[in-house]
Amino acid sequence: MHPRRPDGFDGFGYGGVGRDELGPGSRPSGSGSELGSWVTSPPDIPGSRNLHWGEKTPPYGAGTPPGGAGPNEEANLGAGGPRAEQLNRFAGFGIGLASLFTENVLAHPCIVLRRQCQVNYHARNYHLTPFTVVNIMYCINKTQGPRALWKGMGSSFIVQGITLGTEGIISEFTPLPRELSHKWNLKQIGGHLLLKGLTHVIAMPFYSASLIETVQSEIIRDNPGILDCVKEGIGRVVGLGVPHSKRLLPLMVLTFPTALHGVLHYVISSIVRKLVMFFLKRDNSHSLPSESSTSVQSMLDAYFPELIASFAASLCADVMLYPLETVLHRLHIQGTRTIIDNTDLGYEVLPINTQYEGMKDCINTIKREEGMQGFYKGFGAVIVQYTLHMAVLQLTKIIYSTLLQNVS
Repeated sequence: MHPRRPDGFDGFGYGGVGRDELGPGSRPSGSGSELGSWVTSPPDIPGSRNLHWGEKTPPYGAGTPPGGAGPNEEANLGAGGPRAEQLNRFAGFGIGLASLFTENVLAHPCIVLRRQCQVNYHARNYHLTPFTVVNIMYCINKTQGPRALWKGMGSSFIVQGITLGTEGIISEFTPLPRELSHKWNLKQIGGHLLLKGLTHVIAMPFYSASLIETVQSEIIRDNPGILDCVKEGIGRVVGLGVPHSKRLLPLMVLTFPTALHGVLHYVISSIVRKLVMFFLKRDNSHSLPSESSTSVQSMLDAYFPELIASFAASLCADVMLYPLETVLHRLHIQGTRTIIDNTDLGYEVLPINTQYEGMKDCINTIKREEGMQGFYKGFGAVIVQYTLHMAVLQLTKIIYSTLLQNVS
């Protein structure tokens, strides 16, 4: 079967669920699904099956004189043949794995500090720049150890799994489309966005539990179990087994802001992804690869546009919706008796004792008491997160480009 080119998983007309859909502060979208797609079905790469455009590669060893290398052997080792096919799979797996590791593991300390700053209404230092963020992360690591920066990572994966499973089940038993065809209409778009909103609403109590694990100070909490996120999420729904105060907001109050953030994040990231892919494909189509550079450059061009588009889509959505995310996190954490780290000092702890009545009251209170910059507390962590992600992508591209050139 001829291999297919992997498509994006977040935009209109694409299937699957990306990282942008998994809740506020999640990692850039689609990497895990793309990774599995690349490993099983590497994209069409000019030169991997053809020596020239439209010219089929002769079979390996065809025309080889006895006792010597034939004229096609070098071509099959470089631009085509089984060895090139293995290089394609290796490159796709490695590039996808590097992006997946960066989004879900390496960037997690930035997400931890970002969320702690967002819910810390006491903070005098807003950490709007990456310089103060790096300093406070160093202080927390020094006083509590590295574990304090990776707390809640397991529950984040659980929430992602719940979200993916929920969306699949709803689309299977309802007429709501999980993906849009190229001939979409307004009714299909409405059903598709309704599916995304319902998915976020159902995953909402588990996201709240994951958020608490992420911001809770390591100094005062016990070692959480792997499935504590699920247990506490179910307890939040039925109202049992979860310590809370009278200030805890009902899930009905959290439904609208949670669905709003999730749907807007999906729409923005989908549009940006489409635009970036359009411009990247247009630029690539203007420059036809030469015979000498086909096998290396086209292999990189096949994988990296998807990663760059996912990176840009997630970055734009996170930046544009950061104030709404700050409000959403404060509403989710209120009344849960959560104690966070002091983000001004890097040591000591602070209780969260807000008394917001809802989304509108939270917005007005932040604007009145903390100013407009209060909506962007911890924004420096976003800069660090995406700078780190871009650096890993560029480093991976350089490494694979060098390896492929040497092998070719």
